[in-house]
Amino acid sequence: MTAAALRRRVTVLGSTGSVGRSTLELMAEAEAAGSGRFQVVALTGGGNVARLIEQARRWRPEVAVIADDRRFAELRDGLAGTGIAVAAGDDAVVEAAQRPADFLLAAIVGAAGLRSTWAAAGTGVVLGLANKESLVCCGPQLLARVRQSGGRLIPVDSEHSAIFQVFPADAPASVSRLVLTASGGPFRALSREQMAAITPEQAVAHPNWSMGAKISVDSATMANKGLETIEAAYLFDTPGDRIDVVVHPESIIHSLVEYIDGSTLAQLGPPDMKTPIACALAWPDRMAWPAPRLDLAALGRLTFEQPDLERFPALALARQSLAQGGWAPTVFNAANEVAALAFLDRRLSFLNIAAVVAETLERAANKGFGSGSGDACETALAVDRGARGLAGSVIADLAVAA
Repeated sequence: MTAAALRRRVTVLGSTGSVGRSTLELMAEAEAAGSGRFQVVALTGGGNVARLIEQARRWRPEVAVIADDRRFAELRDGLAGTGIAVAAGDDAVVEAAQRPADFLLAAIVGAAGLRSTWAAAGTGVVLGLANKESLVCCGPQLLARVRQSGGRLIPVDSEHSAIFQVFPADAPASVSRLVLTASGGPFRALSREQMAAITPEQAVAHPNWSMGAKISVDSATMANKGLETIEAAYLFDTPGDRIDVVVHPESIIHSLVEYIDGSTLAQLGPPDMKTPIACALAWPDRMAWPAPRLDLAALGRLTFEQPDLERFPALALARQSLAQGGWAPTVFNAANEVAALAFLDRRLSFLNIAAVVAETLERAANKGFGSGSGDACETALAVDRGARGLAGSVIADLAVAA
């Protein structure tokens, strides 16, 4: 198959979010460029029923699913007469994930996307993974499930896509180190004293990328780079002590792979999520779309610096959880998500996001999370629930202390 002949049956889980919308826009642009034809199997959204209706009318999927079952009537009425099946609730999202497709994008934010990603992983589909929490929560088990089903997992995060594109899958022993790049977020140059007064509005204003609110907060705290370190360890079977992070404010080099002979290969491009999406959607081919072009002469220079772990402790906490192993990364992810959302709700200060994560990891160490006998997905969800409860308790204690 050539790129010009690309045809795909596609499911998008989380189609109303930032990455889901970018995927559908990319598909439309590729069709306009004559480089792809797409039949949409299923679209799922969280609570934005108006956007889901608009997308479904444009793409005519077999089924449209809204996770918030209170919005079912609106979805049904909005798609009446179209012949599109409609459904609502988490179980319906899982069912949509299991429908036969060539490519499935898992882009539901947070641990809420774990069940549907796990279901898709068992179907043999090419799984484009933009839900990093699925890998953080049960990465080894998820990757094993994909292999056993005959499928393929392709990362959609820009950093992991960059590594995927230059990593020698047939000769992993030739790699000595992975280097993830980080923009540093909007507060890279601020002191901790200055960060104490940061507002949610400031935190979601990322200098380079257009992302959802929670992911933008993770970038501002550098928790996202901690999550990506855990992901990279699982995706590329690389120990955490051979994965480094470097701050690169221009976000042009998306990650690097260092080889044992001293060579270092990097993937470069303007910061646009459609590029890693296109890589996954067209794999193993490439597809044309009106992509922004890289003009190095116009850029003039690229800069780099070490991350400051005192000002951004979330990165060190993620590494700590990876080194601890077991279900500690799941606890890290849950605590970080609860804390980030509490900050967005103005119930927690910016600096206390990492403090909540640290205290939750400490309290969880004595709880025996993950000792049940259920399958990996259900165990991960149980650990996630327990860790969320602990994180909520920590936030409540901080509020009382204040």
